[in-house]
Amino acid sequence: MKFLSIVGNSFGCSASGERLVSAARDGDLQEAKALLECNPRLVRYSTFGVRNSPLHYSAAQGHHEIVSLLLESGVDINLRNYRGQTALMQACQHGHWEVVQILILFRANIHRADYLNGGTALHLAALNGHSRCVRLLLADYIPSSPDFCNMLRRTLDNKESFPEFDQNALSQVVNRPADGGVTAVHMAALNGHVESVQLLLDLGASVSVVTVEDGTTIDLIGAGSTALHYAACGGNAQCCQILIARGASLTAENANGWTPLMVARSWHRNWLEEILSAQPQGRPHIFLTPYLSLPLMSIIKIARECGWRNSDSLTCQDPCVVCLERQCTVAAEGCDHEFCTRCALYLCSTNCTTTVARGPPGSIACPLCRNGIMSFAMLPSTRPVVKETARTSLSLTFCTCSGEALAESTTSLTTPFCKPEFRCSRISPLGSSFRSLSCQRFPSMKINSSLCMGAPDVSPSLIPCDVDRDLRNHLARCSRSGFRRSTSHAEGRRSWFSALNQYVTTGSAC
Repeated sequence: MKFLSIVGNSFGCSASGERLVSAARDGDLQEAKALLECNPRLVRYSTFGVRNSPLHYSAAQGHHEIVSLLLESGVDINLRNYRGQTALMQACQHGHWEVVQILILFRANIHRADYLNGGTALHLAALNGHSRCVRLLLADYIPSSPDFCNMLRRTLDNKESFPEFDQNALSQVVNRPADGGVTAVHMAALNGHVESVQLLLDLGASVSVVTVEDGTTIDLIGAGSTALHYAACGGNAQCCQILIARGASLTAENANGWTPLMVARSWHRNWLEEILSAQPQGRPHIFLTPYLSLPLMSIIKIARECGWRNSDSLTCQDPCVVCLERQCTVAAEGCDHEFCTRCALYLCSTNCTTTVARGPPGSIACPLCRNGIMSFAMLPSTRPVVKETARTSLSLTFCTCSGEALAESTTSLTTPFCKPEFRCSRISPLGSSFRSLSCQRFPSMKINSSLCMGAPDVSPSLIPCDVDRDLRNHLARCSRSGFRRSTSHAEGRRSWFSALNQYVTTGSAC
């Protein structure tokens, strides 16, 4: 069992599992639906060695519709591959914000770290500069309040605390270190992603956190480096200016005794010498990031409670003014314009505050009046969605309806699953219960409990006593003349039931 847990579920249904993997990787939604209709348990399949599931492949390629299909089919949203990465990590690594949005709606765990370097989904999003993924990952920690910026500033200055805002939890997520003490802002600064650096700093990322020497991470800059050291190594002047404006020290030395200026010189970033040589005169003006989307928390809560894919649409009297397809479910607080949940999610995930005509910092622009939206409220006519049970959690019974198919393989019980529209016309000879969909019942049949399947002392005659004597004598003659006793109890039982079924249904002799 330990070996199987390492290599994954590659030994069962491998052909169908590989087809589902190919469909998830290529974005073939119809193929994925057909495979899951035939066998819902294929969502648990993982490839040999790397242990990537269909959810990993669809998330890495950005096929959000297949991701939704797999999640609704009951797949474990936090499945890991051989590196310990989840589907959320791979979606953040490649910047597929639509996949990240769906995974966050299904409550994916953002705190999982991979096995190789201890990086989380936030580290991967910051490393590649995917600011939309960063704000989606932190949506549950940022309240939809116009005073969020003031609340964050007051809590950072230890002046005041707010019960609706847990600044400590947000700080722990944003400043969580990977191996070597590297944080998300270190990674964004090293690669010169200005938007991600500014967003992380606005959400409470610390400019004074330094890396550590843990013996496992190769640090070319040196342990004890701040984000400004990493920005100097990356060579982006704007990142250095933002960090200095937020209080980063120009004289901080790492374990090698290097300041940020010395790091820039060692990596031949000569254009940074003027920026890193002296502290700027006066207090620099700090601009709030345009990627901060405060209404995200409110709309994500509504989407989790009331659903976001409902399309009762074309006949509704009050359609959404953005898509004209779905019914309005939410209203923007402030301008009171109404939208469907899906369009509101799209606005919060893609909009920037630079397009807002009037509104507080962190608000998004209303597509109708350009006023700033701070939060969404659910309309009184909106009803919560009843959650359905995942298909893989249902009791999937095997169907052994065809006697001819069983005659070909008497020892195998791996038969196709019964589909709802399939109608059985024969009694299952090997079933332990006679719950077929339209099977005929004998009017006076009574089976003794001692004759159950698998009992060691099964009687060779399974004919009940209250069947008329002519039938019993006829079957006895058939057994003596045409049916030979088999060494297998299953074959003996099948022959008697087949003869009995043929006699009752057709009335013909053997």
